[in-house]
Amino acid sequence: MKSIFITGAGSGMGREGAKLFHANGWRVAAVDRNGDGLAELAEELASQRLWTRTVDVTDKPALDAALADFCGEHDGLDMMWNNAGIGESGWFEDVPYEAAMRVVDVNFKAVLTGAYGALPYLKKAPGSLMFSTSSSAGTYGMPRLAVYSATKHAIKGLTEALSVEWRRHDVRVADVLPGMIDTAILTNTPEHSQSGTSTRTAEDIRAAAPKRGMMRLMPASSVAEAAWQAYHHPTRLHWYVPKSIRLVDRIKGISPEMVRDRIVKSLPALLPDEGLG
Repeated sequence: MKSIFITGAGSGMGREGAKLFHANGWRVAAVDRNGDGLAELAEELASQRLWTRTVDVTDKPALDAALADFCGEHDGLDMMWNNAGIGESGWFEDVPYEAAMRVVDVNFKAVLTGAYGALPYLKKAPGSLMFSTSSSAGTYGMPRLAVYSATKHAIKGLTEALSVEWRRHDVRVADVLPGMIDTAILTNTPEHSQSGTSTRTAEDIRAAAPKRGMMRLMPASSVAEAAWQAYHHPTRLHWYVPKSIRLVDRIKGISPEMVRDRIVKSLPALLPDEGLG
């Protein structure tokens, strides 16, 4: 029986991933600092193939222990999904340093921790995969999400490097770059700069989301499906949700200045109460 370990599985993309892999007969480890979310997931699935534990991914001993407890008895791991992530929004100088460092700790350092901790178990499962959640913000740095974007670029770079290195171990590495996904991070990300967007409710954000195009609002299940496809398609490195987000990477490769200038032009429309000074 195949097994997957998912961080940030108490809600959103991780939760949908846990449900999808479980529905396909996998053993699933779901960890999150949100114990209530994990309890709801356990109640919904009511299965011995679901293993849950409340873990803060920034706590290396706790994450290492969870991996050891889940993988040790079965002596291997088919897929590690580093999915946990948080955001802090606002102009760079308005985001408190401590908040920015928390984003780095959760979004990138915890991925490194997951990679170090999972590798010994991935090496024991033929054709295993380490999968991580990057973002469309990992294609080009997004204003008002500078540190978040930086962490997602870091995941993308790590994925590319380890996809070469870990061939020595017969371990595959890939990531997913989602666009606008209907999850808690979309509606609950703290806003540190005063603007016309700062008082919008979750309903306002969903209503204002594009209905078409690469930044249309998509369900969390679409990312879970990408994770499922990634395991079964061993050659693809980056998975874009939707696929059209790949276009940003292509354009940036030709002219990052072009992408920058298009974003600058869009800011007045996105932020009617603020300008670029």
